[in-house]
Amino acid sequence: MDFDSFTLAASTADLTEEPQARAHADCLEFRMDLAEDPLAALEDYAGELPILATNRAEWEGGEAPDAGRFEALAEAARIDAVEAIDVELHSILEGDADGVLAVADETDVAVIASSHDFEGTPSRPELVRTLTEAGKYADVAKLAVTAESKADTLAVLSATEQLTAHGDRVATMAMGEVGRHTRAVAPIYGSKIGYAPVDPANATAPGQYDLETLAGLVARLE
Repeated sequence: MDFDSFTLAASTADLTEEPQARAHADCLEFRMDLAEDPLAALEDYAGELPILATNRAEWEGGEAPDAGRFEALAEAARIDAVEAIDVELHSILEGDADGVLAVADETDVAVIASSHDFEGTPSRPELVRTLTEAGKYADVAKLAVTAESKADTLAVLSATEQLTAHGDRVATMAMGEVGRHTRAVAPIYGSKIGYAPVDPANATAPGQYDLETLAGLVARLE
């Protein structure tokens, strides 16, 4: 996956949902941290959609403890179906992700450096700084914030447009009900990745549309 154009990822902890996602998604975001035996599931995977593997840390909204987290993600990166991995920017800056980044480079797997703010939305300059920093280490810089006002959503979209115009690949969204529409609108401003669950009952972040709805909204707004 090169993420030169918008990519819609169907988020799931169950790879058997892949046939249901094919009609609308470009890839599967496999939430390893939410799966019972993720490496076995990846080894057995025979679907058509490429996989973006995410093993989200507990301290950034996921369920994976730090022990063994990156080792599992590195093993995933060696599996043919996995074409991209998500690594938290904080872990990259701390040096904890050096090993998995080396494996991704070795296997030609794309890297998404992500940052999540579940408390609010930083100022627009801070959004730009975070995305710019993440972009130094990855193919795509991802930033998800929590919108508390329309002004927050405008800051996210404005930062997205600025960095896209600069030639950077970013994926942005505002979580929560106030920011929900950004998931459909951000691609217009250059966001390269959108996320949606196949089954809305299994949403992996607040404010997500279901896959079919998001695919339809993005297509109509293009």
